[in-house]
Amino acid sequence: MNTITRLVVYAIISVTFATTHAQEKAVDSLKKTSVDYKIEALETLKTKIEKEEREFLKQEIESINERLDAKQITAAEAEELKKEAAEKRAANIENRLAIVDNKIELLKRNDSVYSVDDDESFIFRIGGDNDDFGDEFIYFGKKNRVHKPRKYDRRTTSDIVFAIGFNNAIIEGQDFDDSPYKLGGSGFIELGYAWKTRIFDNTNFWRLKYGFSFQWNKFDIKDNQYFVNTDGDVTLQEFPVELNKAKFRTTNLVFPVHLEFGPSKKIEKEDYFRYSTRNKFKIGLGGYAGLNIGSMQKLKYKEDGNRIKDKQRGGFEVNEFVYGLSGYLAWGDTALYVKYDLNPLFKDQAFDQNNISVGLRFDMD
Repeated sequence: MNTITRLVVYAIISVTFATTHAQEKAVDSLKKTSVDYKIEALETLKTKIEKEEREFLKQEIESINERLDAKQITAAEAEELKKEAAEKRAANIENRLAIVDNKIELLKRNDSVYSVDDDESFIFRIGGDNDDFGDEFIYFGKKNRVHKPRKYDRRTTSDIVFAIGFNNAIIEGQDFDDSPYKLGGSGFIELGYAWKTRIFDNTNFWRLKYGFSFQWNKFDIKDNQYFVNTDGDVTLQEFPVELNKAKFRTTNLVFPVHLEFGPSKKIEKEDYFRYSTRNKFKIGLGGYAGLNIGSMQKLKYKEDGNRIKDKQRGGFEVNEFVYGLSGYLAWGDTALYVKYDLNPLFKDQAFDQNNISVGLRFDMD
C-alpha cells in the first residue's frame, strides 16, 4: 500500500512540476514577445517623429511665405526665419529620436521591469506582471505634447448655431390677426453647425456663412380645431369633444447660406493674424433649402373620464421640399433672427399657408 501511495505522490509531484515549468516558459515567452513588440513599435515611432517634424516645418515655411506675400517681412527676413525653423525642427528630431533610442535600450536591458508606450513617456513597474499579485506603477515623465505650429491665416472658422422663438403662418387671403394658431404657444427651435469663410484676402467685412440645421416648427391650434386629411386635402375641422391641447409640428433638415457683413477687429501677432467679430455689429442675408423629415399632430382630451394623448405621425401632405429666406441682425454672438418658408406648408391646398419664424439666434463661435 505504501508503494502505491509513493507512486501516486511522485506522479502528482511530476505533473505539478511539469505544469509549473510549462507555465514559466509560457510567461517568459509572452514577456519576450511583449518586449519585442514594444521595441518594434518604438522603431516605427522614430519614422513617425521624422515625418511629423518635417510636416511642421512645411507648415511654418508656408506661414512665413504668407507673411512675405503680405509684405509684412522682407525676403531677407523670410530666409532667416526659414533657417531658424529648419534648425529648430532638426534639433527636435535629434532630441526626440534620442529619447526613443534610450527607451529601446532600457527595454533590452530590463525586459519586463520597465514598460514604455508610444507617447514618449515611460513607466517603472513595482510588482509582478501576474494578475494574481496586481500591478502598481510609478510614472516617470509625462505625455509629450508636440507643439503644432499655428496657422498663419485662418480664413474659415466654424461654430454651433442655436435659435429659438415664435412661429406662425401667413395664410393666403387672411390677416395675420385671424391666424388659427396661437402666437404664444407656437414656436420654433433650430440647431445646427455653420462654417464662416472670409471672402476677400485683405478685408473681413464680407463673409460667407453656410452649414446645416435641424428646424422644429410648432403650431398651437386654436378654437378646438385639428388637422384632418380628406383624400389629400388637409383642412382644420372642429374636434368632436373639447380639446385640452392641439399641436402640429414639422421637422426639417435644411442647408442655410448667408452673406454676412460688418466690421471686425484685426489681431496681428508675430507669426499669425486673426479677424475677430467679438462685440461687433453684423448683418446676415440669405436663405435655405432642404427636406421635410417628419410631421406630427398631438391631441390631448378627455373621453368617458379618461385622459387621451393621441400622436398622429405623417399623413398630412406636408411639402417634402423646403426652401425659404432668412436673415439676422447681430451684436457679437446674439442676433435677432427671421426666417420665412417660400414653399407652402401643405401640398395642393386651396389656400396656401407659409411658415414664418421670429426669434433669437446664438452663434457660439
